[in-house]
Amino acid sequence: MYATGIGSLPGPDMPGALRHVLGSFEQAWLPELPGRGVGADMVGRTLAMTEGLGFDLQPQGWRLLERSGVDHGRARGLLRRDLDELEEAAQGFTGTVTLTMAGPWTLAALVERSRGDKVLADHGARRELAESLAAGASALLAEMGRRLPEVRWRVRLDEPLLPAVVSGGVATASGFSRLRAVDRPQASALLSVLSEALGEQVVRVGVHCCAPGLDLDLLARSGIAQAALDVGTLGLRDLDAVASWLEAGHELLIGLAPTQRPDVVSTPDEIVRRGLDLLRPLALDPDLLQRSLAVSTGCGLAGWTLRPAMRQLDALLEAVPLLAEQLAR
Repeated sequence: MYATGIGSLPGPDMPGALRHVLGSFEQAWLPELPGRGVGADMVGRTLAMTEGLGFDLQPQGWRLLERSGVDHGRARGLLRRDLDELEEAAQGFTGTVTLTMAGPWTLAALVERSRGDKVLADHGARRELAESLAAGASALLAEMGRRLPEVRWRVRLDEPLLPAVVSGGVATASGFSRLRAVDRPQASALLSVLSEALGEQVVRVGVHCCAPGLDLDLLARSGIAQAALDVGTLGLRDLDAVASWLEAGHELLIGLAPTQRPDVVSTPDEIVRRGLDLLRPLALDPDLLQRSLAVSTGCGLAGWTLRPAMRQLDALLEAVPLLAEQLAR
C-alpha cells in the first residue's frame, strides 16, 4: 500500500513542485501546473505528446488542424522544459514516476475537428488521435528511460468523460444535442491502443476517473491494470465491481481526500475512516489489500492554494500506515 498524487498542483513553480513530490513520495508523478496558462492544462500537455498531428487553441477550445499553431508550440515547449526539470530533480531517485495524460476518449470528446464538431463524432479521427498519442507517449517514455535509467515508469490516463462517452452524454460542438453513445467494445478497443503500445515500457497503465459510473469490466478488457477512483463517486452498487477488480489482481488507487472544496484539508484520521468505510464491507484478504491498494486525493489540486495542497499530500502519507494497520486487524 502506498500514497501518491493524481496529477495537478497549484502555482507556476515546477522545480518546487518536483522537489516536494520526489522528496516525499516513492511513487511520484510529473505534476501538471495548469496555473501557468495556455498549454499547461491536461489537454494542452497531452496534445504536446502527440506525434504527426497539428492543433491550435480556438475560442471554443483545442482544434485538430493540418499544421500546429502557436499555442500547440507553446504546449510542446512547456512539456520539454518540464521533462528537463524532471531529469534534473530526479537524479538519484530510484522510485516510480507516473506520467499522466488525458485518455483517448476524453481527448476525443474535448478536441474539435477542423470542420467543426468533436473528434468523438468521427470514428477514423478518434482512432488517429489515439494512435498519435500512443506513438508520441511511447517515444517520450523511451527518451526518459534513457535520461533516467534508474526510474521505473507508470502511465495514468485521465478519463473523466469516459462514462459520458459510453452513455451518450457528450454534447455536440453546438451544444444543442448529444453525440451517439459509443458501445463498450469500441470503447475498450481504443483504450487498448494505449495499453498495448505502452504496457511493455511501464509498470502499469492505469485510468483515472473522478466521475460516477466508470465500468471497471471495460477497463479490464482493455488491458488496464490500475483504476483510480474518487471514493465520493462510489455507491453501494459499485462495491461488488470494486471487489471483483481487486480479486482479479488489478490495482485500485482510491481517492480518499476530496478536492471539490478547495483548501479544505482532510486529516489522516478522516482519510483512514473513509478507507475503512469502503473496504471493510468488501471482506477481502488483508494481504490482497496491502498488495493492491493505493491512496490519493479524489482529483487534482490545481484549484487549491499551495500551502493547503502540500498539507493534503503530507496527510496522505501519514494516513497510509494507519490505514494498513487497521485493515490488518
